[in-house]
This record gives sequence, structure tokens and C-alpha cells, in this order.
Amino acid sequence: MRIWATIAVLASSWLMFGIIASEPIAANSIVVQNVIPFPSPTNAKQITVSSALFGLKRVDTKGNVTIFQTTKVPLQEGNAYGWRIKLKDYQGEVKWREVLHLPKPPESWGTDNGEDFSMSADGMTSVTRRTQSAPDGVIENFWTITPGDPVGKHRIEVYIDDRLISTFEFEIIPVK
Repeated sequence: MRIWATIAVLASSWLMFGIIASEPIAANSIVVQNVIPFPSPTNAKQITVSSALFGLKRVDTKGNVTIFQTTKVPLQEGNAYGWRIKLKDYQGEVKWREVLHLPKPPESWGTDNGEDFSMSADGMTSVTRRTQSAPDGVIENFWTITPGDPVGKHRIEVYIDDRLISTFEFEIIPVK
């Protein structure tokens, strides 16, 4: 008996609040009528890119890293290529995701220990996720050429909070 009483109370409250309709409702009106807005987090700040660089990584004798901007990366073991993005008026940690698209699978994939790294079944796309401290609003990532890396057109997409913030198209070219 208690079960029937509970069902009656629930059904009547659902009818009063519009969860169960007494007559059919068009699907598009359900979407509009039952949308419940969720407030945005108060600490969420729109991230804006002030600059985005791609190229070869150069390290001077003092350990300072610069980027030689280019879209042609020589296929030479040890060359490092990658990106650096400066976020406008941003400090703190940034969670970003990088998607690297290759023209064909490399002979092997390798990352630093502890990386959140995955790759597609065909071996042509990798996804790296990282939380990086960005005290000056700068995030970056670099890859090092190893034997078996493919020549051809590559693309890197960088996302923050599932929003594409930068795309870099470049080509790995054979050394003559």
C-alpha cells in the first residue's frame, strides 16, 4: 500500500511541475521549456591568446629557450620543434590539450615520464594533456626528431577547456 501511495504522490508532483505532461508536447518545446541555466563559475575567466609561435627550439649557452619561427622543420635527429603561446593577462596553472596529426605513423612514439599521452589506433594522431604552471601566462610544448619520424605535412591543435586556441601547420622536410 505504501508503494502505491508513494507513486501517487510522485506522479501528482511530477504533473504539477511539468515533468509528466497530460498531453503530448512537441519535442522542440520540451527542449526550450526544460532548459535549466547553470551559472558560470565565478572564477572562470575567458582565456585570450596574445601571441602564438611555432618553430625550432634553440637553447643558448645560458639555457634560455628561443623559437626560430619556421613552417619547415628539417628531419634531423635531435631537432626540436614546437609551440609557445602567451595568454593575455593570465597567471597560474593552465590545463591544455595538444593534438598532433601526422601524415603517416612514425616508427615509434615516445614522451617524457608521467605524461598524459594517448594515440589513435592508426598511429597518426596523438593527444597530450598537461597541467602547466604559467606564471607569466606562457605555455609551450616541444617534440624532438627521432629516427623513423615521417616527412610531410603535420598539424598541431592546442586546446584549453575544450576550446581550440591555436593551430600550427608545418612540414617535416628531408635533409639534403
